[in-house]
Amino acid sequence: MNNAFNRRTFLRSAAVAVAAGTVGANLPQAHALGPVLGTVLDYSAGVPSGAAIRAAGHLGTVRYVSQRRPGAEWMIGKPVTLAETRDHAANGLKTASVYQFGRAGTADWLQGAAGAATHAPQAIALHRAAGGPTGRPIYVAIDDNPTRAQYDNQIRPYLRAFQVALTAAGYQTGVYGNYNVIEWAVRDNIGSFYWMHDWGSGGKIHPRTTIHQLPQSRQVRVGGVECDLNHVYAADWGQWTPGQATTPPPATTPGTPANPGNPGTITLPNGSSLSQEQISQLSGVLNGLSSQL
Repeated sequence: MNNAFNRRTFLRSAAVAVAAGTVGANLPQAHALGPVLGTVLDYSAGVPSGAAIRAAGHLGTVRYVSQRRPGAEWMIGKPVTLAETRDHAANGLKTASVYQFGRAGTADWLQGAAGAATHAPQAIALHRAAGGPTGRPIYVAIDDNPTRAQYDNQIRPYLRAFQVALTAAGYQTGVYGNYNVIEWAVRDNIGSFYWMHDWGSGGKIHPRTTIHQLPQSRQVRVGGVECDLNHVYAADWGQWTPGQATTPPPATTPGTPANPGNPGTITLPNGSSLSQEQISQLSGVLNGLSSQL
């Protein structure tokens, strides 16, 4: 078909970009750490209404473009839906996207670049299903306090491969992590938006922080839902409102274990689309990059 996703071309260009360390280097950089410009919420235990969020004085939310992990059925607020982002927009709120499926012993980054081959297509598909436009970042979560060796051997390859996939599909990359992860990612030209959590950050806020997630003791209840509170330091924090309607991925029954390997069809910025077969090829491409990352 016309404009078909060319696996060989992508592999060649992606490998060159990664080897040169240029993926992400020319993206607009989000500057931070001046006055707090406002607050945004993130949550997974439920979904407060847009009216409740607006009444509480927040700018919007950072929402999960990932399924709830098995054993965490209480996360009824995952993933974000088109109905929710439209409700936000109707109430003057913005949305940003974050991907995190596993945690701790099932963390997405533990498989390195191969993990991105599984998770990046799912992030893109769920972002689009919720009305997320191209050109916006998807924050990739490193919800840990990793060692430098873990970063070098697993997290850096995971983030680089994820960024390759996002860039190829027309998106920017955000990184959610602690002070050290953000510092290392900045040095490696990974990401252009940074959402910092405090675990292992030693009370410091990284100067490139776009959004700062406040400690758990600062959580707030909005619309009956317990939410994390975040300070926003940049006018552009990755926010968006629902764009042109897209075909959502196959429905997942609430409470059913997620299937990150079956994200549905993805439409690229040039109008072409990725079939399930081509998405599998993308996963193969990212797996093939493992040795180069």
